[in-house]
Amino acid sequence: MRPAIARESAMAHHDTTVLLIEDEPEIRRFLRTTLPQQGYQLFEAVTGQDGLAQAAARNPDIILLDLGLPDLDGQEIIRRVREWGAMPIIVLTARDQEQVKIEALDLGADDYVTKPFGVNELLARMRVALRHSTRASTETGESVFTLGDLRVDLLRRQVFLSEKEIHLTQIEYKLLTTLVRYSGKVLTHRQLLKEVWGPLHVEESHYLRVYMRQLRNKLEHNPAHPRYLVTELGVGYRLRTE
Repeated sequence: MRPAIARESAMAHHDTTVLLIEDEPEIRRFLRTTLPQQGYQLFEAVTGQDGLAQAAARNPDIILLDLGLPDLDGQEIIRRVREWGAMPIIVLTARDQEQVKIEALDLGADDYVTKPFGVNELLARMRVALRHSTRASTETGESVFTLGDLRVDLLRRQVFLSEKEIHLTQIEYKLLTTLVRYSGKVLTHRQLLKEVWGPLHVEESHYLRVYMRQLRNKLEHNPAHPRYLVTELGVGYRLRTE
């Protein structure tokens, strides 16, 4: 499944630069082989300090960041890069770092992959992050979002499922359009609560559960096994685009 407003080529352009900040030699060797084959130009940093220096000097299109570096906390790197840069950041995390994932996303990371990860998962996450970055920077003004049989007309504020118009409440619509705006990107509970309900409600996660359930009941053919509105367990939600 792929949204109509997120066009892409199957292969990356050769001028798409990737900065990998990672101290594990096995992962560096793996990506050193894989990413150039997919058309990416790869730069590597083994420490956080070197990563920050290369990020500033090279201004890469995307950063892959290991959170467990020997010299600097990965969250500090996100914080410092976000002071000046808007390029996508995908964090590489261990399976037991759920709270760390949430904090990294809240600080401005775009997505995460859990170690050990497969190359297809990583490439899919990179494509989505790069597409979202391109849309944000070019402001294409596309007003209709299409994904499978779901269509959201942002201009007319209408939602259709298999060409049948679906009535959404104001909050349901705002929740859906927030997910559309960041389609493919995982949004934490706090990020969604802030966007939809405002900064005073970032701890009210029960609001989110109730409205997400209502939204799935209206938009999913099988709400128990959603195609579109996907739960990132313990972290947040994502509008699936792949």
